[in-house]
Amino acid sequence: MEPRLDMAHSRPGTRIFVALGVLAGAALFAGPSASPGWAQAAPDYAAIVAAPDRSDADREADKRRDPAKLIGFTGVRPGMKVLDMGAGGGYSTELMARAAGPSGKVYGQNAPDLGGRAKERIEARLQTPAMKNVVMLARPFDDPLPADARDLDLVTFLFYYHDTTYMPVDRAEMNRKLFAALKPGGILVIADHSAKPGDGTSVAKTIHRIEESVLRREVEAAGFKLVGEGDFFRHPEDTRDFSVNRPTGPVDEFVLKFQKPN
Repeated sequence: MEPRLDMAHSRPGTRIFVALGVLAGAALFAGPSASPGWAQAAPDYAAIVAAPDRSDADREADKRRDPAKLIGFTGVRPGMKVLDMGAGGGYSTELMARAAGPSGKVYGQNAPDLGGRAKERIEARLQTPAMKNVVMLARPFDDPLPADARDLDLVTFLFYYHDTTYMPVDRAEMNRKLFAALKPGGILVIADHSAKPGDGTSVAKTIHRIEESVLRREVEAAGFKLVGEGDFFRHPEDTRDFSVNRPTGPVDEFVLKFQKPN
């Protein structure tokens, strides 16, 4: 999505990342990086981010989003079928499309009422060659895919899950639909802004955070198993009491990798 890490989705100015270099290898991450038995080799994630035809706006956004770590953690590979939930203006959707390559397919989901700058950005982005393998979907979060979109390898939900807690979304149904859409062994990666223990979803609308353990319980209730965690966006010094839209310091963010059991 555009306004937040847009990797999805971090709203502008929410990230204060230190460039630690691009480390896309498995040593960075806990847990498997892709569906078991996936034959394609991992692409050069650093090269994807450095592609000369990416827009100046995306390159500027990279400075606070450090996207190579996150797309590397997802394990996206050429030929994969991917769903990017809460795509917004398409920043992360395009990165997934570049990694999946012309033999892959990427769905970008947005709610039907998407408007403003995000709608303008995704419409302009769709005219570029990098988005040729992308299908944009205007569908509710709890019914994100048409019936013919199934056997996905990967679903990404980047810095937007917390928003669904104050929207008219049946999150249990949403998670069941994501589980059903993935092939056995398929991967769901969720990244979001950390709330304090005990805050649950109560601060999602005010300071755009969610308690990690609450999100994990909701996702696991649909049948997913946690298989990996990324610590590359962790900031334990974060007091977790300010809005990620108006950060007063580094924002602690969790990245969780779930798998649909075989």
